[in-house]
Amino acid sequence: MVFELTKEQLMIQKMAREFARKDLALYAADRDRTHEFPAESLKKMGELGFMGMLVPEKYDGGNFGAVAYSLALTEIAYACASTSVVMSVHNSICCGSMEKFGNESQKEEFLKPMASGKMIGAFALTEPEAGSDPQAMTCKAIKDGDHYIINGTKRFISTGKNSGVVILLARTQEKGSKGISAFLITHDLPGFEVGRIEDKMGQCASDTTDLLFNDCRVPAERLLGREGEGFAIAMSGLDDGRIGIASMSLGIAMAALDESVKYSKQRKQFGRNISEFQGMRWMIADMAMEVEAARLMTLNAAAVKESGKKCTKEASMAKCYASEVANRVTAQAVQIHGGYGYIKEYPVERFYRDARITTIYEGTNQIQRVIIANEVLKDKKKSR
Repeated sequence: MVFELTKEQLMIQKMAREFARKDLALYAADRDRTHEFPAESLKKMGELGFMGMLVPEKYDGGNFGAVAYSLALTEIAYACASTSVVMSVHNSICCGSMEKFGNESQKEEFLKPMASGKMIGAFALTEPEAGSDPQAMTCKAIKDGDHYIINGTKRFISTGKNSGVVILLARTQEKGSKGISAFLITHDLPGFEVGRIEDKMGQCASDTTDLLFNDCRVPAERLLGREGEGFAIAMSGLDDGRIGIASMSLGIAMAALDESVKYSKQRKQFGRNISEFQGMRWMIADMAMEVEAARLMTLNAAAVKESGKKCTKEASMAKCYASEVANRVTAQAVQIHGGYGYIKEYPVERFYRDARITTIYEGTNQIQRVIIANEVLKDKKKSR
């Protein structure tokens, strides 16, 4: 299948590429070293329309569609994976969940500033003892008049510190997926604070934090959707989020491949460029094939979503495959660079570290395989 991109999609891809390589690429290494959150770049991305790409125009979004969004996110990740994860969670899960499940008042208060990039979203599902199994969450929200009282801890929350709003999943009933609800949390609420910021292996310019709730009083109107609808909100958001992570993985892998090609044409051994040796050429050929396969799977998942069809299987396949490609290709890029690939002067060292988390984001790849198998077996049963 050949993807014929529209003029608008190509224009958005070009705009994202130019911004990423003129802005993000200049600061990516320094931000990785200093762990500086890319606030100024995100502000510019908001002005360019990259922070509300899937949001309808009536809420100040661009409504560009999932394919254009994937193309743009891939270009952002090519230059800076840290910035791309902020863009991914914000667009895919946060704006998407708000648009699907929020009421008009919530959309006016939160979705509009999110779509323009004036407010960054975070998504709080994971807990110290609940990651792959969200039904094991213990963070509780107890109704108290016109408020909910929330107690518990969330862990590994991307943009937890620098977000303007957090979509929090908490238990409103003791057991079951229908006992989970979603809430809109802002940093001014009493009883809510940001915990430690993790010192991570990669994607160091995006903050990853604990979120602490100690008798946090949340107005009842901050309930997103209906009580008990939180699990469905999370699963819907994660489908979209996995397309974002696939796009991020693809961007990292593309950058690693391009750096490897460039280096192989410059590096000489035995009097020849190493790109002339068959072993090196086969490595690059394998990398290129995997990147192309990941690109097609990612675009396919985005196209299915854009068509309005359920994309659970396609999104999980794209996320699982593209993230594993990113890990393999960045590892090969380090190998091609030899000793130079192991030092921070060369960007492939950063790509290698940035790629590692992609097989864990938005559900580990072991969980993706469970989802894929469930969807495939379900499809096979229907076709009989």
